[in-house]
Amino acid sequence: MSAVRPPAVAGMFYPADPRQLEHAVKTYLAAAQPQAFHVKALIAPHAGYLYSGAIAASAYASLKAIAPQIRRVVLLGPTHRVAVNGLALPDADAFDTPLGRVQLDTDAMRTLTSLPQVIVSSEAHEQEHSLEVQLPFLQSVLDEFTLLPLAVGRATAEEVAEVLEAVWGGDETLIVISSDLSHYLTYAAAQFADNKTAQDILNLHQSIDHEQACGGTPICGLMVAARKHHLTPHLLDLRNSGDTAGPRDRVVGYAAFAFTGEEDHVRH
Repeated sequence: MSAVRPPAVAGMFYPADPRQLEHAVKTYLAAAQPQAFHVKALIAPHAGYLYSGAIAASAYASLKAIAPQIRRVVLLGPTHRVAVNGLALPDADAFDTPLGRVQLDTDAMRTLTSLPQVIVSSEAHEQEHSLEVQLPFLQSVLDEFTLLPLAVGRATAEEVAEVLEAVWGGDETLIVISSDLSHYLTYAAAQFADNKTAQDILNLHQSIDHEQACGGTPICGLMVAARKHHLTPHLLDLRNSGDTAGPRDRVVGYAAFAFTGEEDHVRH
């Protein structure tokens, strides 16, 4: 593999100009309330920054204390444009954003292709925004890191969890699940639905469907892994587009969660 995936939604979901993008991300992060967590996994939204950037920043701000340790990010998000059976790796060795190039963990990618539920598909990644919009936040918060990006299609929670287990690693590995919550409900209905989804996630209920969250499949996979590894979920932010930049008759829900390990003894 020697290909580089260029940004597909720069100028649409987030600013294409590097200086404007850096300023936007830093502004969102500065406004977030950092939590002193030893984070192993995050759930963050993937809409346009105008709508969900502030909520995503709540997730990434929680990495401040442990950012120097993180050397690899395993990033899973749902496919929006291309139907996929299983989980798709890109046919590339780097992803570009306006903030620079992120090298992929090609060794781990080769290892994962031995699993029957993992395929390689450049088409699944070519226009997919759910992974791409997370990268400028990761580039702004972390030092040098490699990326393991997986576009998740039709798969079981157990199949996703098996992939996560294969690349679980230690403190050097962060897992990020990209997902929005409810779509196009009224403001009040979305608040009700998203609060229930948040409680399900906080209780590690492996029952998140695609009506509750477009990234329901990778979230459920994380639930399986979180129970096995005794991770504790924390709700960092829960809002919708009616709270940020849109009308309230048809909103999209967003949440940020951090999952901490048994070794998290931080007092706050």
